[in-house]
Amino acid sequence: MKLYISVDMEGITGLVDRTHVFSDKHNYERGRRIMTKEANVVIESAFVNGCTDVIVNDSHSKMNNLLIENLHPEVKLISGDVKPFSMVQGLDASFGGAVFVGYHARASARGVMAHTMVFAVKKMYINDIEIGELGFNAYVAGHYGVPVIMVAGDDGAAKEAEALIPNIVTTVVKETTSRSSSISLTPLKSAELLRESTAKALANRHLIKPLTPPENPLLTIEFTNYGQAEWANLMPGTQIIEGTTSVTFQAKDILEAYQAMLVMTELASNTTFC
Repeated sequence: MKLYISVDMEGITGLVDRTHVFSDKHNYERGRRIMTKEANVVIESAFVNGCTDVIVNDSHSKMNNLLIENLHPEVKLISGDVKPFSMVQGLDASFGGAVFVGYHARASARGVMAHTMVFAVKKMYINDIEIGELGFNAYVAGHYGVPVIMVAGDDGAAKEAEALIPNIVTTVVKETTSRSSSISLTPLKSAELLRESTAKALANRHLIKPLTPPENPLLTIEFTNYGQAEWANLMPGTQIIEGTTSVTFQAKDILEAYQAMLVMTELASNTTFC
């Protein structure tokens, strides 16, 4: 079986604030070592439990965080920025399943460092379904008929995954106490649970269906202020919903919606205070 693994950082064991996940902060190097070890546990378990080909996509920030020299020798790593499909770059119909590691809750939800792509986003929807990074990435996987069989991260991410994908295996490595604090397992304990969860997800993958995206999806992004909506509206095909900070884009499929989201959020990030 061929397995796809997307690894974010905010949902990794013990990482609780910007000092762990921003490359210019003092805890970042320690954070990326923990991130790499956590990813490696899942990779190793995947190979032990029957996977013959494992592709890992570094999915945090500039997407060059994982230390390739410390990864399993048989894994292949996708890293670097810019990627046409960001957190799900390289995912296609050749994979038997996908696993999301280090994931977090969506913007406006309770969770450690909860957000959706950029801090300009308050909420995001596909048609009437509110989603975050986890949900959007799962929809892209579903476009290719690939089920997301496991999500590891904080309790907010697990709750979100379980609401979207019946029978999915979740691994909670830390429980939220606030947006910048948690009750976390130790890396050794997380590793133990992740090995077990990966094995369980692979054994039960036949029980987990792909999250099939709607045809011709309507993407709606609610931004935190009007200036961000104005920037996002510079992209052709978008419309601001009058009287709101929400911008819509009618897409032909989920892949077009995903790339539209990347452009809109990148544009919105140009907004300054004055």
